Amino acid sequence: MSIAENKKAFHDYFIEERYEAGMVLEGWEVKAVRAGRIQLKESYVVLRNGAVWLIGCHISPLATASTHVHPDPTRSRKLLLHGEEIKRLIGKVERAGYTLVPLNMHFTKGRIKLEIGLGKGKKQFDKRATEKERDWQREKQRLMRRDA
Repeated sequence: MSIAENKKAFHDYFIEERYEAGMVLEGWEVKAVRAGRIQLKESYVVLRNGAVWLIGCHISPLATASTHVHPDPTRSRKLLLHGEEIKRLIGKVERAGYTLVPLNMHFTKGRIKLEIGLGKGKKQFDKRATEKERDWQREKQRLMRRDA
């Protein structure tokens, strides 16, 4: 079940590989995510000291958050991946010029997971071509419905 999607990622990047990562979250963050108060649009993923971090993800605290906890909506959150996956990602990002992009957040067996994609940036003409292709597919579907 999807919680939040980053549609802008598919507009800006060619996504070649996908990974599912766990997240280190605080209690108030889990409650806010379950309530759907999350935004992935401006977030990105970086590799620091052999660990994977989600930066810029905005989780709005609920009004019922505890009084002794001071929530930080945009704090950096550590992502949990297997060691082999982290090594593979480090190699691709540092050598091959790839970027790590958060794609969507979803539930898997009651746990909150983040799907990250390994992508290469699109140039402006690639974005225009993708948009043109999408428009053509939509028009084609509309014509097929009208004829049937």
